[in-house]
Amino acid sequence: MEKTAIIVIDMQYDFVGEEAVIPCKADPELIPNNRKLLAYARSKGIPVIYTQEIHRKNHVDFGRELDRSEPIHCVEGTRGVEILEELKPEPTDYVIQKRRYSAFFQTDLEVLLKGLGVNTLILTGAATDVCVRATATDAQQHDMFVVVPKECVAGTTQKQHEAALEHIDYVLGRVVSMHDLMA
Repeated sequence: MEKTAIIVIDMQYDFVGEEAVIPCKADPELIPNNRKLLAYARSKGIPVIYTQEIHRKNHVDFGRELDRSEPIHCVEGTRGVEILEELKPEPTDYVIQKRRYSAFFQTDLEVLLKGLGVNTLILTGAATDVCVRATATDAQQHDMFVVVPKECVAGTTQKQHEAALEHIDYVLGRVVSMHDLMA
């Protein structure tokens, strides 16, 4: 895994916290599983990159996100925008702020990945059917290999979560067991 990085997508209070405004459904072990995988990655020298969805207080950068029934979320200065305390980035980790679903869209993620020499991404986080899938699509379009450990992602509904995992495994990359990655 020398050309691998982990991207922890939007593990923020507005998605996976107890009072999430867009609660993502997952295995009850979602946070402990991510912690285990991140500890393993760091012990192997695998770079850890976090994404943090963030929007301005006046909502000018939500784009098409609010066209549907999605509530206001991840507004700068609120607790909802913060990464969960249990998964806070360490000083050696990277944080990419984003205003759209994909971690690639108008961010410096591609520059960072090239600088790190990465060609394989392990994607964890929320939501499987929104930001994880959008990032997986863009990663595949940038000729990156995509791996998603199924125990480390959460979707907006169980049905959407499963459909997204099936789609990712079919066309964008591989869906695997976290334990297989750490074997």
